[in-house]
Amino acid sequence: MEPTVIIQARTGSTRLPDKMTTPFFKGKPVLQILLERLSTLKGDLSRIVVATSTNTRDKMIEDLCNEMGITCFRGSENDVLQRFISAAESVGAVKIIRVCADNVFIDLNALKYLANVLRDSDDDYISFKTREGKPSILTHFGFFAEGVTLDALKKGAAMTDSPLYHEHVTNFIYNTPDKFSVKLIPIDNLIPNLENHPDLRLTLDTKDDFDVQQKIYTDLVARGSSLSPDELMKYLDTEHPEYYDIMKRTINANKK
Repeated sequence: MEPTVIIQARTGSTRLPDKMTTPFFKGKPVLQILLERLSTLKGDLSRIVVATSTNTRDKMIEDLCNEMGITCFRGSENDVLQRFISAAESVGAVKIIRVCADNVFIDLNALKYLANVLRDSDDDYISFKTREGKPSILTHFGFFAEGVTLDALKKGAAMTDSPLYHEHVTNFIYNTPDKFSVKLIPIDNLIPNLENHPDLRLTLDTKDDFDVQQKIYTDLVARGSSLSPDELMKYLDTEHPEYYDIMKRTINANKK
């Protein structure tokens, strides 16, 4: 069975409220742009679900999904782990690609690679890691997704009541490799030059993130870029190295 893409999205961000629904490019919000990018993978990952909360504010996310013909599941605002489990069960998903809606620049090639590995694997959790062994979900690059099985999510939910692990969907799994089968693929295998750019931050969490990423996205789309990590790094290195200074400040202020 093909993995199902489940996207975590909500409007109630503490640091940047309504970041999912604020116009980002030509009137389109970040979530719409991300969904449009993911929809180009129809042959590889055809089933996409947006998992948002039952908070009344998140009706805007449900409305956007309905307009785009994307399945939307609404569940617990605070117990995001249970929201994911319920969303997966609602569509009969067994293997899940977890995508954070904060990552509008997600690397589609890495996503397809992850889906292929997950499809043929018996591991509970598959993602990427830095040279130091840090899971990519804990980095600020914004290029990577995670692969996880529904069984592993259920097992984790049954093993811990910690609010931390129920807010951060996969945290318990990759932090307890003695209890789960965890596979982490070196980032260098896919994007060899990425870790030579420690100040690169393309995850969306603050107003500074939004402003810088909006400029980058607008510039690159105007020239027909595919938004690959290599193109992004070349653009920043040669045309706007000053953006790294802003990114570095934001990284230091929002340590993962």
